Amino acid sequence: MRFYLLLLISSISLASHASQCPDWPDTQAKNEITALQKQIDQWDEAYHREGRSLIADELYDQSLLRLSKWRNCFKQPSSSPPLRTASGVVPHPIAHTGLDKLHQTEDVATWLRDRQDVWVQPKVDGVAVTLIYRQGILQQAISRGDGASGQDWTASARRIAAIPQRLTQPADLLVQGELYWRLNAHVQAQSGSVNARATVAGLMGRKSLAAEEAAGIGLFVWDWPQDASDLPARLSALAALGFDTIEPYTHPVSHFGDAQKWREHWYHSPLPFASDGVVLRQSQRPPAERWQARAPYWAIAWKYPFAQALAEVRKVNFKIGRTGRITPVLELAPVKLDDREIKRVSVSSLKRWQTLDIRPHDQVAISLAGLTIPRLDGVVLRTRERAEINIPNASDYHALSCWQPTPSCESQFLARLTWLSGKQGLAMPNVGRGTWEKLFETGRVNNLLDWLTLDASELANIAGFGERSSARLIDSFQRARQRPFAQWLKALGMPPTGQAQLAGSWQALAQRDTEQWQAEAGIGPGRAAQLSAFFRDPQVLALSSTLQAAGIDGF
Repeated sequence: MRFYLLLLISSISLASHASQCPDWPDTQAKNEITALQKQIDQWDEAYHREGRSLIADELYDQSLLRLSKWRNCFKQPSSSPPLRTASGVVPHPIAHTGLDKLHQTEDVATWLRDRQDVWVQPKVDGVAVTLIYRQGILQQAISRGDGASGQDWTASARRIAAIPQRLTQPADLLVQGELYWRLNAHVQAQSGSVNARATVAGLMGRKSLAAEEAAGIGLFVWDWPQDASDLPARLSALAALGFDTIEPYTHPVSHFGDAQKWREHWYHSPLPFASDGVVLRQSQRPPAERWQARAPYWAIAWKYPFAQALAEVRKVNFKIGRTGRITPVLELAPVKLDDREIKRVSVSSLKRWQTLDIRPHDQVAISLAGLTIPRLDGVVLRTRERAEINIPNASDYHALSCWQPTPSCESQFLARLTWLSGKQGLAMPNVGRGTWEKLFETGRVNNLLDWLTLDASELANIAGFGERSSARLIDSFQRARQRPFAQWLKALGMPPTGQAQLAGSWQALAQRDTEQWQAEAGIGPGRAAQLSAFFRDPQVLALSSTLQAAGIDGF
């Protein structure tokens, strides 16, 4: 939970920081650090003052880690605590301690190594609250705030059915817990946090709480600070007093494997709330009067894998496809998502890149689409110094451009070759983009059909092509010569023809005008114009002559 964010920067060595430090002059470093701090301040203000979450919590966490890393790199003083905007006017009788957050299994194993009587619970993704009872009657509810003081939430708390208004015994007590948004069979691994925490924060920040809204809020009590009994006894006593039991979500941990098992279980199982990890806590802790508004030694949070990662852009490349479509691709400083290392991500289209205006050293949010494909979610922070980029002119690239690998045409030319040898073209076994790149780099392929004249001895002289691989490649080339005429047309990049009849020869098809193409079944005016232009293009006509000379059927 964002309120509990006290970073484990001390666990990261200065040497590790130095190896990842940006190569910035001091002035730029100061500007970038100031910009990131200002952005974090804005996020904090919106969240703590207005109950609005402007950024996913895990991206917020990673942004704070990045800010701390940059400050270490350039020996800048530490920033103000992230909860400075959260304090209120009502002091907590007992401080909220918060939690340090761990992400690495080795750090969790180290924390557990010398501890006894440890228990694990899901880390409910909500907002923390203090509830105070006098003679068994709810007297006050206080928001977590900065841990030492918070806002008075009593009026709203009285409308929430999940908060007992009167206990079963006339006891004086104080409990700390989490107000969460009720969800039905929520699986965190599949759905994420669905903005559940921000929903509760926003509702509790209002002056009045409607009955329907109050019914959507649940309570998970995770501590009774002034009770000195062990954890199971505390939970039983709280349930007897009228609080919802959390015993089904509390289990003993005798070794690291236990913690790992429950973390995986709750991450993939239906729960009535969102959760962003598990909490490991020792059954016994110091007397409540010694608690402070900082992370304690007796409890820790082990976060779930990031659903989104904060990644630094190293370079922007523009991939030009066979038809001239330009797709910007970001090269990233490697980040991990679901145990996968992500080094690049597509921006999908030139138009989207122009809208986002992503440059080297920008910080972007990355997730996995379908749990496998890297996806760009957006820009989190823009670098202050905007690098110049050589942006291709979209009007220079189209379905009939780049038949030779001139300096600005290499990407589209290689895409044409890859299409030609692929399953939608001539279906050449053992021939892919890597093969064409190697042949292009050694000067063997400077035209779409230069490979027709290659022989085994010539291939054998190219580094990386042994005798066997050369023989396989020549065999693929020879098989391609035997492909049907219609397959060759597709390999060359002829626009789709629907149900049109392609029988006959190249000459017969080349003689058709736009009206004749449009008369074919399934071909409209636009496609007819594309087909007519294809068969009249000088570069395509030159290729047809080469194929005629090579004795390819139909040409």
